[in-house]
Amino acid sequence: MTAWQTRHRRRAVMFGVMAALSAAVVLVLEAFGSNQVPFFTPSQVAQHEAPVGQHFRLAGVVEEGSVHRLGDGVGVRFMVTDTAQRIAVVYPGLLPDLFQEGRGVVAQGQLDAAGLFVAHEVNADHDDHNTRPEAALALGKSGVRP
Repeated sequence: MTAWQTRHRRRAVMFGVMAALSAAVVLVLEAFGSNQVPFFTPSQVAQHEAPVGQHFRLAGVVEEGSVHRLGDGVGVRFMVTDTAQRIAVVYPGLLPDLFQEGRGVVAQGQLDAAGLFVAHEVNADHDDHNTRPEAALALGKSGVRP
């Protein structure tokens, strides 16, 4: 084998390795991108910016006096507000211990055709100083300090 052939093979192997690494990076980035779930404020949902029937996060504050248990004794219905708009949320599971009226909340689920947000996950804030970034941004957009 000549020196030229050896060099040519080495370059071909290097090119193959670089192509494989590039493909792996693209696949990893694609996987991360598809797992991201966008979030919307109640005002954005009311303005029909949120997708109906697709998963997203709803960020805001639990409206005072809006929490009601469902007939099964486990599920709950409550309102999430950004002080400009409010969206009804139904959650069939047990709420986190830190869930309270007047506190920040981020619910993940989907909006049904009737405009009801059906959550499959609810995360709550334990005080105003540690508000989840999504809830803080939702309130900031509406001009209210979390």
